[in-house]
Amino acid sequence: MFEKKAPAFTELSEFGSVSAGGTVQFATDDFFATCENMISDSEPIWIGDKYTEFGKWMDGWETRRKRIAGHDWCILKLATKCVIRGLLVDTAFFTGNYAPKYSIQAACLTPEEEVVIPERHSQMGAACTERDLEQIRRLNSEKWDEIVPITALRPGYEDTRLNYQKVVSDEAYTHIRVNMYPDGGIARLRVFGEARPEAPPSHQIIDLVSLLSGATCQGYSNAHYGHPRNMIKPCKSASMADGWETARRLDRPQIIEAKEDGTLKVSGEEWAVFKLGFPGRIEKVCVDTAHFKGNFPDSVKIEGTYLECADWTPETKNNNWHNILKPSKLSANSEHWYDCKSDLITHIRVTMAPDGGISRIRTYGYAETNIITPM
Repeated sequence: MFEKKAPAFTELSEFGSVSAGGTVQFATDDFFATCENMISDSEPIWIGDKYTEFGKWMDGWETRRKRIAGHDWCILKLATKCVIRGLLVDTAFFTGNYAPKYSIQAACLTPEEEVVIPERHSQMGAACTERDLEQIRRLNSEKWDEIVPITALRPGYEDTRLNYQKVVSDEAYTHIRVNMYPDGGIARLRVFGEARPEAPPSHQIIDLVSLLSGATCQGYSNAHYGHPRNMIKPCKSASMADGWETARRLDRPQIIEAKEDGTLKVSGEEWAVFKLGFPGRIEKVCVDTAHFKGNFPDSVKIEGTYLECADWTPETKNNNWHNILKPSKLSANSEHWYDCKSDLITHIRVTMAPDGGISRIRTYGYAETNIITPM
């Protein structure tokens, strides 16, 4: 079967899903399936004989067939303030009940503006109240910037379910409004872009490689089972699928031997390069192998470099990588903490040997926010 290649923007960080920190703050209707399903991290599934008291169970957001004036919509708070570069609207398994059309609007809300959003009560078979509508109208969300005009969706068959949409805007937003015209279902929504967080105080220790700090994955050697960008999500991983896992290297020795330091003698390794959210100095590192019990790497090392240019590519010359964490033994399903003292850096390279999976990486240190680097 022909598989449509995903656009380049899907290599960017994703800010709408639950594991990234996205939340549903308002929805007009949750009758057949609640809006929270739409930002679930898992791939949508189909259970043919599963029904609820409200009708057919669906793994997505599905509203009732509208019998009053208007259309259905929701408001999502993104994980952090970001520039949106593209979206994926997935209608998987919604074949006769998908939303025919949709549009996306966006805004950057202040904490004071966000206060007017009514408290969310996610419940199947429910809809927002008139009081909720009256309260949320104070946001004037129907006048937010339109970043995706009214656009047709396709049914949720395997060859038509993935609806990619590029966004052409350099504005940074904290919230989006997803409009369905007039009703129906959407299985999943993904929001890809670049974080634009506020600079932290110089005395505040932060995770410099966190998605929420603006860090991005800029290259990797292998991502057979899981993308390395998963490692910089803010929450704990939910499963092996929510981490970086490579294929088994074919050049691994037939019989494996150990070095004097306890690490294994292997000929190959896998790597991933990350641009930090801010230039900074790392003082503590955490490498978490949660859920990787029979497939964790033998060892990990971390190097850093300072680049005047914004982006690292395989063609970048004279990186001058230096050790932050020397090759260190890992174990299954555990957090591994290391003290370190790095120079001022903008990028790190995480290298595992020989292969395997890492769920999360944290690099705690201090940002040098008075240094301007190109975006």
